[in-house]
Amino acid sequence: MTVPPPIRAPKPTPLSGEEVVAGTDATVVDFWRFALSNLRMNNARGYLAEFLVAKAVGPAGLRIEWDPYDVLAPDGTTIEIKTSAYLQAWDQYKLSTIQFTGLRSRIWTTEGGLTPTPTYNADVYVFAIQTARTHKEYNPLLASQWRFYVLPRQTVEDLGQDSIGLATLERLAGPSIAYEELSDSIMLQPGKTARVHSTDAKSKTTYTEKASFPA
Repeated sequence: MTVPPPIRAPKPTPLSGEEVVAGTDATVVDFWRFALSNLRMNNARGYLAEFLVAKAVGPAGLRIEWDPYDVLAPDGTTIEIKTSAYLQAWDQYKLSTIQFTGLRSRIWTTEGGLTPTPTYNADVYVFAIQTARTHKEYNPLLASQWRFYVLPRQTVEDLGQDSIGLATLERLAGPSIAYEELSDSIMLQPGKTARVHSTDAKSKTTYTEKASFPA
């Protein structure tokens, strides 16, 4: 039996925000404003942290949902970004405990489906904390309110865990670093393997099973 070729999804192209939603008086900016104005939301906070890391290293392309990693650096380094915060988009009785989940995940390919076993899929792991402890001071767009920890894949893999807390992270990575230090820290991680990714390698044929967890 001949297997038909997969229906290839097109690669995303950047939007300006001025594109019109046909049949309405709205633009893409209006949609972004509607969907992503609350940057305290778990998913929006994650997107913002990924953006900050991408800006730090200079991304090799746009964010690709379900890729095995979050950011691809120009030298081929794959980066997974995990975020946490003390304050959330909902009412709280106390500040949240800093915890990072989803360290490993299953990879899905068009040809083979989901891999049976979750794996650690990035060269470098960046753990980003939004450090504000009151909503009055909370400003997600202030880079100085973010602190980062960076670990190589081997260190994360040696843990053999799906999640990591702040105490363990500080023990393994040392003190947190500021945004200005992030690029150098990522590029200097041991065991980082630079690769050249072809156009075909970035087509949407390989994905990672991911989920959004409260933090």
